[in-house]
Amino acid sequence: METTRPPLAELDRRGLAVLVETLWQRGFTVIGPTVRDGAIVLAELASADDLPHGWGVETEAGRYRLHRRDDRAAFAHSAGPQSWKTFLHPPRARLWQADRAEDGTVVVREEDDPPPRYAFLGVRPCDLRAIAVQDRVLTGGAFADPVYGPRRTGVFIVVVECTEPGGVCFCASMGTGPGLPDGSAYDLALTETVESDGLRYLIRAGSPDGEDLLAELPTRPTDGERARTAVADAAGRMGREMDATDLRSLMAGTMTAERWDQVADRCLTCGNCTMVCPTCFCTTTEETTDLTGDHAERWRRWDSCFDLDFSYLHGTGPVRSSARSRYRQWLTHKLGTWYDQFGSSGCVGCGRCIAWCPVGIDITEEVAALRTEAATAEGTP
Repeated sequence: METTRPPLAELDRRGLAVLVETLWQRGFTVIGPTVRDGAIVLAELASADDLPHGWGVETEAGRYRLHRRDDRAAFAHSAGPQSWKTFLHPPRARLWQADRAEDGTVVVREEDDPPPRYAFLGVRPCDLRAIAVQDRVLTGGAFADPVYGPRRTGVFIVVVECTEPGGVCFCASMGTGPGLPDGSAYDLALTETVESDGLRYLIRAGSPDGEDLLAELPTRPTDGERARTAVADAAGRMGREMDATDLRSLMAGTMTAERWDQVADRCLTCGNCTMVCPTCFCTTTEETTDLTGDHAERWRRWDSCFDLDFSYLHGTGPVRSSARSRYRQWLTHKLGTWYDQFGSSGCVGCGRCIAWCPVGIDITEEVAALRTEAATAEGTP
């Protein structure tokens, strides 16, 4: 028996505003892209007017610039410096507080304040995959992360498919975009097109909660053909490409490659790539006390495998003291041993690490160079 598909629907710009208003009315804190400090950043939205209407971006290795567009598109830009992990796996989080009473007893209080009830508007397909990767890392094992789990629970996700890939994007070669891969988990999905009479948003639901909210929006029927074509065209206009064939074996087989020395000559070990990466998750902890010594707190903050002290061992010092060893650790984990730990690559092809590297190191270029060196060593033409 032939399955009957529900009719496709679309919103206009007014409908997009209603979507944001409806999320607010349902008690969500709506987070989405907006313009601040010369970049597209993620922040709380008061209304759809806060979206970056009419702004695009130019990206290259070590370069990110905003530019004005000729239209009022809200999502015609590629990834900015932030990802959604800023809200799910925040850069700094307090884990507990302790107070000493006059009789010397100490009372420890764990953090139990409920996190905001988030709605994420404008999640790109590559970032949706990154959220799924962090779900696996931080909630999929024997020990669920105490900060990530409560923040992740109940998040309403509105994905926006890409029609304007950036100069450093390579999601198509990683199978993470620009359209939604099969099996993606989301609530609503939008695809923005610029028409002669204004903006249009193909919209579809991906969950019962999404269907429920969609029923409240001012939609109208559409065939969706222009939106699908725009996404398909975007796949052919990626700024970068990575050969993702058996990356685990490539990383394991090139540990002594000369290429590591060449990239180390450029790498500043600043850790920018780990800070902007949507899947990097390493943290450290630090304790603070007040001047009386009667109040103490433990905070967790992001850490980076590029930090010299990250691999510090008592009595030995840093295990990875050179730029070569630290860059190699990052790349071989991201593309290689991540498979052993979590069953997938840790790279989603967003290109942030390329754009925000001060010296323009390009992960796709490094992988290609390692492949070339490995093939040469094996005598493969």
